[in-house]
Amino acid sequence: MERSVRNRNQLPNNLPQLQNLIKRDPAAYRDEFLTQYKHYRALLQLFLLNPSQESSRLEQLVMFLSQVCHCYPEELSLFPKELQELLSKNLTVLHPSVRMTLCKGLILMRNKDFISPEGILEFFFELFRCEDKLLRKTLYSHILADVKKLNLKRKNVKVNKVLQNFMYTMLRDSSAVAAKMSLDLMMELYKKNIWNDPKTVNVITTACFSPVTKIMVAAVKFFLTGCEYTEEEEDDSSDSETESNALRTMIISKQTTKKGRKRERKQSKALSVLKKKRKRKNKPSISSFSALYLINDPQDFAEKLFNRLQSVGQSVGASQQHLSFEVKVMLLSLISRLIGIHQLFLFNFYPFIQRYLQPHQKEVTKMLAYFAQSCHELVPPDVVEPTLRAVVDNFVSERNSGEAIAVGLNSVREVCARMPLVMTSDLLQDLAAYKSYKDKNVMVSARSLVQLYRNLNPDLLKKKDRGRPTQLGAQRVKGYGDTGTTEFVPGTELLDLPLEEPTEDGEEHASGSDSGEDDGWVDVSHSSDEDETGEGIFDTDGVGGGGERAVYCGSGSEDNGGDIILSDSDGCWVECESSDYDEDDDDEAASDKYRSVNCSRDEDEKTTASTAAHTTTATTTCRQRYLRKRQRKREKERREG
Repeated sequence: MERSVRNRNQLPNNLPQLQNLIKRDPAAYRDEFLTQYKHYRALLQLFLLNPSQESSRLEQLVMFLSQVCHCYPEELSLFPKELQELLSKNLTVLHPSVRMTLCKGLILMRNKDFISPEGILEFFFELFRCEDKLLRKTLYSHILADVKKLNLKRKNVKVNKVLQNFMYTMLRDSSAVAAKMSLDLMMELYKKNIWNDPKTVNVITTACFSPVTKIMVAAVKFFLTGCEYTEEEEDDSSDSETESNALRTMIISKQTTKKGRKRERKQSKALSVLKKKRKRKNKPSISSFSALYLINDPQDFAEKLFNRLQSVGQSVGASQQHLSFEVKVMLLSLISRLIGIHQLFLFNFYPFIQRYLQPHQKEVTKMLAYFAQSCHELVPPDVVEPTLRAVVDNFVSERNSGEAIAVGLNSVREVCARMPLVMTSDLLQDLAAYKSYKDKNVMVSARSLVQLYRNLNPDLLKKKDRGRPTQLGAQRVKGYGDTGTTEFVPGTELLDLPLEEPTEDGEEHASGSDSGEDDGWVDVSHSSDEDETGEGIFDTDGVGGGGERAVYCGSGSEDNGGDIILSDSDGCWVECESSDYDEDDDDEAASDKYRSVNCSRDEDEKTTASTAAHTTTATTTCRQRYLRKRQRKREKERREG
């Protein structure tokens, strides 16, 4: 017994120890490696005689050679091809453990970059045909991680192009399992923002016409749900619950357990890791762009989908196609969304969906939404009008419930918001009569329809329903095909105006200091020059001599002005009558009168006067008014003299 244990621990038989030593010094253990490689070749020849048998020793040697392949690249240059040939020729007859070991050996060599990605990834896709579920799951996770690694720093266009072309053939593979796994992988890569180019989206569009319903439904869901999957959402929610529980347990243990530097260091590190995970999950996705916008030929894609939908129940060749009602609803949703987003012309779609627009129809609200979604301005109103009439006849009638009438009116409003020309005057007036219906939901829906046409085309309404004319309602009603193109860019006419250069003294200096014709005054036109009331603020540098400010509160005519509120340099506001502050006084007399005014220092009066003055500082009209008044009086006296 002791001898067998001793022999097992010897170097040639202890592969993990030999593997560790070879990685440290490959040249020193080259002979031991060649011995094991010859042993592998001999076991392989024996294994090929009966491939279905299990060989644990062969599995150990395969993993050993895969671990040290980068140490002896010349000796093991043909080793990956041997494993690929063994798997491809005996895929179905190999023992599951041997098959998994061979695949893990190839994955290990690919991770060490010993194999080029183009050939090995295509080979892994072909292995999806195997009935081993665990093997398919392992290959799926490896391909996803490997492609992500290849495009981590920058897009690897060469590898992506090869794999995408190969995917196109895999989606048409005879094995439904392989095609479904390939489709799931492409959708996952698009969701992770790795393959988010139009070529990937257009390859996925081919899966919408697959004869396998499972593949077709997965591809249609990809375009409808914006690459969001409920299973992953459930996984994320469960992970978040686990993290929250771990965080709560960590906080409680931090409060209750004995404190120490080492323990605090571990807890802070774990808390930082949890916070980073939470931030990463709360971070918005980079690719929120819908894949529907990346389709190269949406018109042809929509027509093919509609033909597929129309051919349901009809015998095609030797087989007959059958689709469940849920799948039909998904196809209708995708077609209507394509028509609305790309503004396509698919006139046969509206009579086809008309058969589903009945109050007793299952999922009727979705059908009405699909009908409204497929309407746009470029569709001729004559094409949509029969379907709209069918909605009104089936829903908006006295024999239906209030809920059905409200749903019908809301559907009509949504269609008319996208196609205002589809509504006629008689039909709109009939629907507007429901604004006084006893049911509140019906009343609100009818009023919303009336309000819509008050803005779009009030001429279709009765005069009592048009409301007051507004600028929006006065706009010209666009005809069919009128997109309202403009011949100029709004605002460009301002570029032709001359530019005014600002001066250093501001607006006051620019307004009147440069012109000397009128003795430095600017005549500002005003509607109430002769008889006016107002208030303003102006400087009294020439009057008070100390940089004081005066506020004119006009409350009289041209001859007897209003009160003048003066401000001294200390910020105290004083009030004087206009008779005391005469315009004919020279600067010295005016200064004496100003300083002789009895100023009240009461806080309430100061606050009231200050508030009144500050509210008038933005207005310069009163200042001009006061100066013009003073100028007119002097000219009058000059003429009389």
